[in-house]
Amino acid sequence: MELTEEIIRVAARGDGVTANGRYVALAAPGDIVDPSGGLIHGPHHVAPPCQHFPLCGGCQLQHLDEDSQRLFIAERVTHALATQQVSIGELMPVYLSPPMSRRRIAVRSAWAGKHFQLGFSTEKSHRIIDLRQCEVMAPELFALLAPIRGLLEPRLNRARQVQIKLAMVDQGVDVLIENWIANDLDTHELLSEFAKTHNLARLSLDEGYGPVPFFEPEPVTVTLSGVAVGYQPYGFLQATVDGEAELVHAVNSIIGNDTLVADLFAGSGTFALSMGQGRKVYAGEADLQASLALKAAAGPTGRTIFTEHRDLFRRPLTADELNKFQSVVLDPPRAGAKEQVAQLAASNVQNIAYVSCNPASFARDAKTLVAAGYRLQRIWPVGQFRWSTHIELVGHFSR
Repeated sequence: MELTEEIIRVAARGDGVTANGRYVALAAPGDIVDPSGGLIHGPHHVAPPCQHFPLCGGCQLQHLDEDSQRLFIAERVTHALATQQVSIGELMPVYLSPPMSRRRIAVRSAWAGKHFQLGFSTEKSHRIIDLRQCEVMAPELFALLAPIRGLLEPRLNRARQVQIKLAMVDQGVDVLIENWIANDLDTHELLSEFAKTHNLARLSLDEGYGPVPFFEPEPVTVTLSGVAVGYQPYGFLQATVDGEAELVHAVNSIIGNDTLVADLFAGSGTFALSMGQGRKVYAGEADLQASLALKAAAGPTGRTIFTEHRDLFRRPLTADELNKFQSVVLDPPRAGAKEQVAQLAASNVQNIAYVSCNPASFARDAKTLVAAGYRLQRIWPVGQFRWSTHIELVGHFSR
């Protein structure tokens, strides 16, 4: 007699998994796999809200209810740490950003025969899904896709693909178009008129030599902890405003009242600016433009922030340099901070707030810190990328 199998969890890439280790696409916890391989939906399987799911690569988990999404995020963290044999003192409740809250996105163009497409790539391919609906991006960003189609379609030959990058800023929407060469006056005038018509904060082109603004009526800024900071075209931003607030809250609960703080991989000051006045903050960042923007923004506020343009992969702060600080905040790229963590492990810093967008590299670095005598006190999991397998977290390490 053939038996059915139940989906007990969702794996890192979004497939459901049975107790026997069988992977099933688009399955939710509680779904039943019948003997023929068919899927019987259980109580946590919901109807996807977007017509493009599951073909669009922007989302992998729209078939999960909210409880299952939160469980998936929590298990991504705990499984990664268990793999490295690192224990957690406390796992805080998962924060999940609401639909249509993503403030920074990139879409691509392509031609399918005579049809011009603009949207996200399908999962594991270069095929473009022509977006007619999107449940993740902010409505202001989605509303611009149709006008951008109208701008590009009659002016792009079928051999050229462009990428359009959009971000919500203080002045409206910042638009960057990559791989489109505008080499005549008529096109320049057309771009300026398009930007005016749609009230863009800025419109830039990157023809292969870096972004060049064609329209920017006033300097573009983003507000971080109440401070307006200069923003370069499609510079780094946390994915959602509310998700950023959760990360900032977690970091500040870790550093507490400490007055000597190092913010490593500081960017434009997401965390450094949130620490307020009355502290001395060192902010190390490899991106020169971001570091300069933070320096310019911090000065008039009265905050004591020393910025340094420094590649922390090639030249991490040494243990002796780190020992000057009571707390250290680090927010590295997906690869983690192996070189900098090795120096932290040799230091006597009391508190570390580690912000990560990759549970695997976080767990690897956590193992190094724990082996050196730190304890992972608490983790805040944050799901800024709703319906995606991409997650954020903040970990508190202390001696």
